Amino acid sequence: MNIRQMPEQLKHHPVTQDPVRYPDEKARMSLTFAKQQARDKAQVDLRYTNMIEEATPTLEEFVNSRLSQFITLSTNNACYSGSITEFVCQDVHPAFLNAKMGISKADNPGWTEAMSGPEAAEFWKAAEVEIATLEKMKAWKVVDIPEGKKVLPSLWAFKKKRLPSGEVRKYKARFTARGDRQTPDVDFTETWAPVVQWTTVRMMLILATQLDLKSYSADVSCAFLHSDIDSEVYVEMPRGFKQPGKCLRLLKSLYGLRQAPRLFWKYLTKSMEECGLKQSSLDPCLFIGEKVVAVCYVDDILFFAKDEADIEKLMVELRNTGLLLEKESSAAGFLGVDIKPLKVDSDGNATELELTQCGLIDRIITNMGLDSRDHGKATPTDSKGPLTRDLDGEPCMEDFSYPAIVGQLLYLTGHTRPELAYAVNQCARYMFNPKRSHELALLRIGKYLKATRTKGIVIKPTGGLLNINAYPDADFAGMYGHENDTDPACVKSRTGFVILAANCPISWKSTLQTKTALSTMEAEISALAHCMKEVVGIMDLAKLFSEYYGLEEVKTKFNITIHEDNSGALVLANTIPPEYTSRSKFYHIETIWFREQIVTRGIEVVKIETTEQLGDIFTKGLTKEVFEYLRKKLCGW
Repeated sequence: MNIRQMPEQLKHHPVTQDPVRYPDEKARMSLTFAKQQARDKAQVDLRYTNMIEEATPTLEEFVNSRLSQFITLSTNNACYSGSITEFVCQDVHPAFLNAKMGISKADNPGWTEAMSGPEAAEFWKAAEVEIATLEKMKAWKVVDIPEGKKVLPSLWAFKKKRLPSGEVRKYKARFTARGDRQTPDVDFTETWAPVVQWTTVRMMLILATQLDLKSYSADVSCAFLHSDIDSEVYVEMPRGFKQPGKCLRLLKSLYGLRQAPRLFWKYLTKSMEECGLKQSSLDPCLFIGEKVVAVCYVDDILFFAKDEADIEKLMVELRNTGLLLEKESSAAGFLGVDIKPLKVDSDGNATELELTQCGLIDRIITNMGLDSRDHGKATPTDSKGPLTRDLDGEPCMEDFSYPAIVGQLLYLTGHTRPELAYAVNQCARYMFNPKRSHELALLRIGKYLKATRTKGIVIKPTGGLLNINAYPDADFAGMYGHENDTDPACVKSRTGFVILAANCPISWKSTLQTKTALSTMEAEISALAHCMKEVVGIMDLAKLFSEYYGLEEVKTKFNITIHEDNSGALVLANTIPPEYTSRSKFYHIETIWFREQIVTRGIEVVKIETTEQLGDIFTKGLTKEVFEYLRKKLCGW
């Protein structure tokens, strides 16, 4: 393909007026040209609006579709009390969703925005690089449009990739197929593909600190294009590079296809195995070799080894299998998380790490519209009571997208800010029908982040990796008395827990229990069982790493300690042989299961004072003094 249809306006684009990037260029845009460009842009926007209206189903068609039954189930589970029609009008209808996409539009522009904005030259160059790379990889053949065959629409996806600090790292253009137009069981079959668990990543960072391991991150260029396509697929030619009467017959798995992630994961697994790395049965994205351990998150890979030369050698071997692997840096910056050493030993090896996401926090604060006049908060949530539905409350008033902000906060909470889990989970429950009170709760979290924007998790290992401690807790019927007592959701209890390895947090959770507990003890037992499910997997992973690195055994088999502050739950957990009372028989199965784990895995369940229960920060709003005390023990600051 040698036809390049560079937009004419780029030849005299206002980008040349940028005194920072182009100091020697003079402004070439006349007032006449500026007015013409504005008229052209308005016509494009009008055509785009007409396309949306043509493709958008009517409200009646949407409500009567099969999709409405699933929406009803989801909204009921999320505590939405309005009618399905009201919900569709406000939150689900495609036209409304299109209007709410503005929060990320600056970093993810469409073709029109990218090619008519101030950074058009950078995006056009990125598009040219993308097409050249795909042609070099022989991703397709240019053929005549076939008769009687489905030709999938194509789409450009542009993105400004940022560093953890928020600075633009590079401009990215991705040519994709419209996978949403594919037919299941005709155009594709299986689509599932895993990503590495962050529990595994944190455990490897602990080991890297304890054992002075070297770490490097790498990126697979055009990842999905590595695997061959498993079916006959035709795609429209890319905008800006079209040829009349032609289309593309795919030879490789193009981005956007429903089966593309799975095909690449299978290709990556095969490449790893060819280089001597064995896939773990505990985490399908953990690969263990003789000298190197690799963890994979789609096309981002982290390598760990005692000798840097072993990582370099493995990268060469992977490239020889056909994997386009680009070495980036140390583990710092993996998936937008800034990993920096706080302390180093005499040899320059890190003994203490900090995981932060300052760039994401800055974007959250900006998206909320907070400025220097907004003072920070000492805690992310009010200690007076839980966040309720507030059905009769005032409607939303802020300009930001409530669901988009919650989505950003969930990503932040799951990676570097565990102390936010309770506050964010409360706000997430009302994404379908937020009120003014919910917006204020979200703004409080934003103000708390503003006061603590540079903070995260401190990884300071003490004791062995096999020294695992879990802190489960439950808040029995925490919303009862605050909500309408006829609402079944108001009597749900909340589970919260955190699991530490070498006294560093590696897994945490704050969520409502799915069933209704009838007593405090039942709620605590459910929380204990939920936590135990996570502990079992972490124990097995710790055992795997201990055998691989030859770590010393600790006094007990695994020295697992589960700290419980409810006396009834503690007695029931330790009772052998399994027994139950008339009040505990309803959850007898859960009790039997975790008792079996306690006995077979050498787990110790001990009493802990409520003031020392780290799980409290995941189940209820706390006063400033208690919150800061538990945050210090949990996050290290």
